[in-house]
Amino acid sequence: MLDPVIASRLQFALTTIVHIIFPVMSMGLAPFLIYFTWKDIRSDDPVYEQLRRFWTKIFAVSFVVGTVTGIVLEFEFGTNFAAFSTAAGELFGGPLATEGMMAFMLEATFLGVFVFGREKVSDALYMVSAVAVGLGTWLSAVWILVANSWMQTPRGFELAQEGGQLVVLLVDPIAAYANPRFPWMFVHMQNAAVLSVALFMAGVAAYHIWRRGIGADDDREAARFWRKTLKVAIVVLLVTAPFQAIHGDAYGRHVYETQPQKFAAMEAVWETDSYVPEYIFAIPTSLDQITDPRAKELFGIGIPGGASWLASGGDPQAEITGLNEFETEAPPVAIVFWSFRLMVAAGFWFILLAFWAGYRWLTGDLYDDDLLHKAFVGSSLLGIFAVEVGWIVTEVGRQPWVIQGILKTQDGVSPGLTGLEATITLVGFALVYTGLLALYTYVVRRIIREGPPSIDSIETTDSPAPKGVTGDD
Repeated sequence: MLDPVIASRLQFALTTIVHIIFPVMSMGLAPFLIYFTWKDIRSDDPVYEQLRRFWTKIFAVSFVVGTVTGIVLEFEFGTNFAAFSTAAGELFGGPLATEGMMAFMLEATFLGVFVFGREKVSDALYMVSAVAVGLGTWLSAVWILVANSWMQTPRGFELAQEGGQLVVLLVDPIAAYANPRFPWMFVHMQNAAVLSVALFMAGVAAYHIWRRGIGADDDREAARFWRKTLKVAIVVLLVTAPFQAIHGDAYGRHVYETQPQKFAAMEAVWETDSYVPEYIFAIPTSLDQITDPRAKELFGIGIPGGASWLASGGDPQAEITGLNEFETEAPPVAIVFWSFRLMVAAGFWFILLAFWAGYRWLTGDLYDDDLLHKAFVGSSLLGIFAVEVGWIVTEVGRQPWVIQGILKTQDGVSPGLTGLEATITLVGFALVYTGLLALYTYVVRRIIREGPPSIDSIETTDSPAPKGVTGDD
């Protein structure tokens, strides 16, 4: 049987890694659906109604599965991390409760109208439902990230002893909930979600354009739909991909200032030094340390002074505090180091892909570049992958703390939890979540293969007066 601490951490990591896929899809799709709804109401072009109906299906499926998988995470705080819940419940429970009462209820209430009510309500009310659903989705992220960011940079609290146990008392809600990390996490996460969905949309559209041989002059109904999808996705990519890199650069400096141990793990810096290189590649010098995530003797290839430049915002001579200077055990450096580099590499690829597509659009070859289409298809899930490794940097890099500088992860695990219990639930959740992910993949794949609803079926359902087809794209 696994140690209950290890099993609990693995279980929470597993459930979070699977769950995050669905909020990313719903949060990322929300702005697109608001735009499609607005254009559907204001425009006579039926392609926007096709876009709204098609992507609403994927949004709804993501919302349902995300709700199911997300509720489990909150229960895990009680079953596997009861000591943490007892210690930080006064501060941590508020945002989670507010997320359910405010954001989830807003989203759930209007989702029925948005999915099923187009022919039953006025245009104004339907537009309100689209905005409310999108707002509810993003408000969920606000409160979840308020709670998580407080664990990274805790503020507005006092420590006390109750019944012989350390507890966190909330004394300044504004300082706690508007902590220094929250705006950085929120902007980075929400932009990443929109970027991820734009990549997914572009990949799906490029697949159909490539496989069906769709050209710029193809008048088929499906051809117009996929051309429009690809163009909308590219426009969003051209904005979100560069912004993510610029914001991430500034975010890195914030991490350096507020969590120097995490930053040192991101750069694999063991000894305090200046002019620290930004390693592109690093491996242990000894074969017997190849499986040790905390190996110290490393051979690396990097950019001289790059890490110091990133930490300081432009000074390659800036000093970085090494991991050996901290009293607590270092996080698993290899996991943090490589996750950070995978995230950054994916980010630069997204920028290249966006400008490549933008250039081909300007030259009039957007629908003829099969290599670009294949690149989009291959990158369609890379946005979600980048989100996953980004969260690994965030959470693993904070170790050994569950609340930075206050409570260690091993001290937050439920004291009465046995290795047998933790192992059984870990295996059970692994099976259930794998099944849910497989089912979600099957449903989304089927929606994509079926393609958009036909204009004739929409006109028959919506109203006796058909919409006219105006122009191309």
